[in-house]
Amino acid sequence: MSGNAQGRLTLLDKHQIEFPATANALNDPNGLLAIGGQLTPEWLLAAYRRGIFPWFSEGQPILWWSPSPRCVVFPKNFRMSRSLRKSLRRGGFVITLDRAFAEVVAACRAPRAYADETWITDAMAEAYCTLHQLGHAHSVEVWQEGSLVGGLYGVAIGRIFFGESMFHRVTDASKVAFACLAGQLDLWGCAMIDCQVSNPHLLSLGAVEVTREIFESNLESGLKMPPFPKPWTLTWNHE
Repeated sequence: MSGNAQGRLTLLDKHQIEFPATANALNDPNGLLAIGGQLTPEWLLAAYRRGIFPWFSEGQPILWWSPSPRCVVFPKNFRMSRSLRKSLRRGGFVITLDRAFAEVVAACRAPRAYADETWITDAMAEAYCTLHQLGHAHSVEVWQEGSLVGGLYGVAIGRIFFGESMFHRVTDASKVAFACLAGQLDLWGCAMIDCQVSNPHLLSLGAVEVTREIFESNLESGLKMPPFPKPWTLTWNHE
């Protein structure tokens, strides 16, 4: 299936996992690469290993993306702001890993003030919960007085973490989740956190934009490294 002269949109055979070269991705919309396929663990893991991720709304077919520039965080370069460090110290937060994955996904699906609909469809939520059960997807939870007030989830392959979504119910809770993730992944020698597409919130957390070529070079290096330790346990100390 052809797109415009600046790229080519590929229709995938749902019975064969074969993604096109990411260089074929459209420039408009930025990064749209392919349509179709499935959301099984095999499809998702094959996509992430190529730096490709699914993103579509309810009622749409499965759409696969490889945008350029790419938004990433290099954990070794992450520096927590003074205000966030203060919030983490005084906010009464308790941070856990992989304790409430399904609850985090459900919270990320909840309506947002700035969006009319969620891209985390029923099928997407089920797919990532299955990845979690298989040990490939992980969550960070932020608790306050026993209630889940913030968190994030994503996929880990090699020493790369592919962030998917985050949420907060109290001020700074999602930032606290991300800071703890970055700190822990740095201890584990994480090569890169993929944040997909930049926004002001991510940029405020130290994310930067890189070209597809730089992203894929770091991806290739990170995938060759041994996987993160299991089970995921928070040992990073923000003090």
